[in-house]
Amino acid sequence: MLQQTLVVVKPDGLVRSLTGNILTRLSETKLEIIAAKMARPSRALAVKHYQHLKEKPFFEELIQYLMGELHDRRKVMAMVYWGEDAIARVRQLAGATNPEQAEPTSIRGSYGRVRGGIFENVIHASESEPEAEREIKLWFQPDEIIMDLYPTTAVTRASVTQRVWA
Repeated sequence: MLQQTLVVVKPDGLVRSLTGNILTRLSETKLEIIAAKMARPSRALAVKHYQHLKEKPFFEELIQYLMGELHDRRKVMAMVYWGEDAIARVRQLAGATNPEQAEPTSIRGSYGRVRGGIFENVIHASESEPEAEREIKLWFQPDEIIMDLYPTTAVTRASVTQRVWA
């Protein structure tokens, strides 16, 4: 089954210069990257992204982690991978959320660590099709993805201010 999944290289992966290693490992899946960008997650985006963990005692630290406040690297690399069984293939390669429980050959097993009670697991990967859709729509606009994944509509906004190149 053809699927899409959101993959985010988290701030600890960037600060430790693991992006190339992670992308090389993800290439093993033979999936296609159909969207990619560097992003500076806002608090609002981080809260929406992790809304399913809102009641957990570590929620605030998780938000700070994704925003880069714990690593002084306030950026992430967000990507959409697409292809046959994309979600399962990426999650298998990513490994368990807890790096100490992840297979040593997985991305999290190789590069993740637990520091100060926080799972620094270097990568996020969507868990299911509904979560992938929700997360992709949070992180990307339709025109940032080279395929039409979900239904869209055209909207004309006359009072939108945006920065342009001078």
